[in-house]
Amino acid sequence: MFFLKKEKESEKTFHHELKKTRESFFSKIKNLFLRKSKIETNVIDHMEDLLLSADIGTTTTIKILNNLEKRIQKEKYKTTQDLYDHLKKEIENLFIDIQNECLEKKIKYHKKPYVIMMVGVNGVGKTTTIGKLAFFLRKKGFDLIIGASDTFRAAAIDQLEIWANKAQVPLIKQHMHADPASVAYDTLQSAKSRKKDVVLIDTAGRLQNRIGLMEELSKISRVMKKIIPESPHEIMLVLDASTGQNAFEQVKKFTDFVKISSIVLTKIEGTAKGGVVIGIMDQFKIPIQYIGTGEKIQDLKEFDGKKFIDCFFEEKNNER
Repeated sequence: MFFLKKEKESEKTFHHELKKTRESFFSKIKNLFLRKSKIETNVIDHMEDLLLSADIGTTTTIKILNNLEKRIQKEKYKTTQDLYDHLKKEIENLFIDIQNECLEKKIKYHKKPYVIMMVGVNGVGKTTTIGKLAFFLRKKGFDLIIGASDTFRAAAIDQLEIWANKAQVPLIKQHMHADPASVAYDTLQSAKSRKKDVVLIDTAGRLQNRIGLMEELSKISRVMKKIIPESPHEIMLVLDASTGQNAFEQVKKFTDFVKISSIVLTKIEGTAKGGVVIGIMDQFKIPIQYIGTGEKIQDLKEFDGKKFIDCFFEEKNNER
């Protein structure tokens, strides 16, 4: 009974956190369908406008609408409710083939320490996310250490130290403008000697200097391999959901020079652009591991694609 209650509370909270996206987009889709019972020729055009307005992206929008039009021709749908149900199914299908292996399981069954490199441009909430993730994993019973390899900004080191203290996780740091790879090296050495389960490595987010950033990330990886040959085991990209299409561009640029294992989507509770999740999953086939849902240290949740879609399409009488 306790676990059922916790699951219902989690779904309720998830539903609340995605309220802005649902009300701005998916409720409009449903209202469009509910206004008329029969499928009209212009309903696809209206759907295209709404899909694009949610920052799902042109490529994914075209894919969804093409599949819907084929269904209409093949199965002769007569009502908009039929079309509405299939729209949900089409969006669900975009998530099916993307394996989102639980990070906790990967850590548990991998040789320790498990090294996670955190990447993302400045301003997306990367430092905050590292603190939240450290807190989340510590609550799951893992022993962690954090490395402050974003030495480009003094504020980054100070902010990370604040979050590390909140999470009660030790931090390895040096001075501003220190060699980021040196910090990573010291962190992994410390992690091995202290038998830590997980290492979180922060990195700089100067994407405007792509060549310099690429070289820096490559150097950090090379140096870490001297301590742990297969590291980093995970490269996690942090994105700000509220930036919409800009988030697509960030994924494109980072995947040009580093292999992204998973994504953390932040600030999703404050945006109407949650449809960006659908486009990213479809176009890049990179699993979304967590979503940030607030400013508090506990405001990080595991991403569940089915719940994500269900919360948009389910009936909520009190929101009409």
